[in-house]
Amino acid sequence: MKSIKIKSLIREVTGRKSTNSLRKDGNVPCVLYGGDDVLHFTASEIGFKDLVYTSSAHTVVLDFGDNKKNAILQDIQFHPVSDKIIHADFYELHDDKPVTMDIPVELSGSAPGVQNGGGILTRNKRKLRVKALPGNLPDSLNVDISKLELGDKLYTSQLEDDKFELLHPENTVICLVRTSRASMALPEDDEGVEGEEGAEGAEGAEGAEGAEGAETPKEDSKE
Repeated sequence: MKSIKIKSLIREVTGRKSTNSLRKDGNVPCVLYGGDDVLHFTASEIGFKDLVYTSSAHTVVLDFGDNKKNAILQDIQFHPVSDKIIHADFYELHDDKPVTMDIPVELSGSAPGVQNGGGILTRNKRKLRVKALPGNLPDSLNVDISKLELGDKLYTSQLEDDKFELLHPENTVICLVRTSRASMALPEDDEGVEGEEGAEGAEGAEGAEGAEGAETPKEDSKE
């Protein structure tokens, strides 16, 4: 997995007054967990650009000058009005300790159910939570949809890999090809309206099934 370097500076003073001053100067108060001690530091908000405002997953090299720490972004908070970054938590990486990370899902191929069957491809999961050793973290999870016919679903169980573990139930739906409303439309004089409503109900059930793999949000930092 690719890494992004962020120049960092250890904080000698913590507290609300110091934190507010850092933010006014365009810096972000941060905390690094996972090491021998919890490390408080600061980094320029500009340094987060390639890490946060992207759909790709990256590890981070926190550059303290003479000392560098490999980490992953664990949590980030934004101002509710300005949307500026106000706090970030990182977790230090160790080669022999597995970590969890949200990895983007990339689709490849074309679904026959869409091209030939007039169906609609629905994506239930754009990211999946993965647990792995740092060296085995994938940049993305490739999902081949070239065999999906009308009504087919692709589950997380089909992405099993010896190098990492997917932290979702095996029946979590990643994507599916569902029937479009246009193909379900019936003539006005046809009395089969109940069948169309039944199909919509089934579609709602599929959405609930996909929700089983939703991640639990982390608690906000109190700093």
